[in-house]
Amino acid sequence: MAVSSVRTKHWTRVEYERLIDLGAFRPGERLELVGGALLVREPQGGPHATAVGLVEDALRQVFGTGWTVRTHSPIALDADSEPEPDVAVVPGSRRDHVHTHPSDPVLIVEVAESSLAFDRAEKGSLYARAGIADFWIVNLPDRVLEVYRDPVVAPHSPYGHRYRATITLGPRDTASPLAAPGAALLVADLLP
Repeated sequence: MAVSSVRTKHWTRVEYERLIDLGAFRPGERLELVGGALLVREPQGGPHATAVGLVEDALRQVFGTGWTVRTHSPIALDADSEPEPDVAVVPGSRRDHVHTHPSDPVLIVEVAESSLAFDRAEKGSLYARAGIADFWIVNLPDRVLEVYRDPVVAPHSPYGHRYRATITLGPRDTASPLAAPGAALLVADLLP
């Protein structure tokens, strides 16, 4: 019996954006481009949506003028990745990104329930490869904040990079974004 291998199409960010422009996807279809693959995003239950809103509110207070806090919006990471993190903080105003998606976030936050392992391994490696210095996961099952910093080359990681420093913070702990070191966000304020 002959065995055939399954082939997949590797998409570039330019191809993906062209498909969007052509209307290839249904309105509201929750897709993102990660490492050349089109992924269906995790549905949002009440705790997930609440946590995203809490993170957004907290980061808006911390960063203020000169920064944009984006939720579920594309980030142009590299030639084959345009993820839509739950929350990202980018320099500038919303109008600075009318014609192109930002490519220089100072903080990316993913809120994770069933996607926890994927966010740690796949997205963590992807963000480390892009040089994102500050990556957080609001871990809903364990009610903690995982802070990832110091991206380094790691050939055995999914995208050849990982974070060297990982800190897990409980609800009573505080976290400070690298781009706003004077801020102290109470982890409990990020949890539903």
